[in-house]
Amino acid sequence: MRLSANDLNLLCQCAIAAAYQAGHIIESHAGRPVAVGNKTGGACLAAQVVTEVDHLSQQAILQALQPACDMFDLAVLSEEQADDGSRLRKDYFWCIDPLDGTLPFIEGVAGYSVSIALVDRAGSAIIGVVYDPLARNLYSAVQNGGAWCDGQRLALPITASRGKILKFITDKSFAADPLCQAAEAGLERLALGLGYVGAALVLQGGAAMNACQVLADAPACYFKFPKPQAGGGSVWDYAATACLFREAGAIVSDMFGNDLELNPQGSLFMNRCGVLYCADRELASAVVELYRQLQNRC
Repeated sequence: MRLSANDLNLLCQCAIAAAYQAGHIIESHAGRPVAVGNKTGGACLAAQVVTEVDHLSQQAILQALQPACDMFDLAVLSEEQADDGSRLRKDYFWCIDPLDGTLPFIEGVAGYSVSIALVDRAGSAIIGVVYDPLARNLYSAVQNGGAWCDGQRLALPITASRGKILKFITDKSFAADPLCQAAEAGLERLALGLGYVGAALVLQGGAAMNACQVLADAPACYFKFPKPQAGGGSVWDYAATACLFREAGAIVSDMFGNDLELNPQGSLFMNRCGVLYCADRELASAVVELYRQLQNRC
């Protein structure tokens, strides 16, 4: 089955409605005590915590998307339920993170969101929806339809941003990475070499909002280096923003410059390849080269 442009637009509206419903649930619990549990996840704390709000959000999203699943025979991959493998058999699947950035949510700081994508069996995200319930910003994209934020089309940052500080965004666990100190010095040299006045390494937030900040607050880059430990985020952390970046004309890849594999046969973790989000190809190529150099020194 091949979805038409009209089908995709309809499904995007379904995803937006589901994201708003989940966002309302998250917003209603923000700043209040919530039950926090542990789950099997990646090596870092952010991948091991789960709250009652994650499950409530997921329940609302799955209920909202069920009619679309029935109508178009769609599979579902969602963070807080087991992968049943149907994503490998059906033509399309919903890829859902009901509360991306659970740790920031628990800590009561910005960086959490709802993230919903529609991914084809080949592993390409063709719909991406991210809703920030704190700022109430909605990001959305449909294949060949552009990327949007609150009704305004997202455009690439203009080159006049040169001469400013270039922000390099990643999560807090990077502080413990053996490459952190060398990377910070290398990013400073990289930024100066590209004509920026310097670099700032920013450790914050959940994956989806970190990626969205690259488009909303340029000049910026979001990255996660590969690592041997399980983790590095999972496909549901990146699927929606991968669609947003492609439709905005920006760059998203792994840390080797390859397309993100969003429907893998094996592990759903991204630690083996890392991720890279940049507004322009020159910056992306420079970061990929820097990572290669850092690896060669190890």
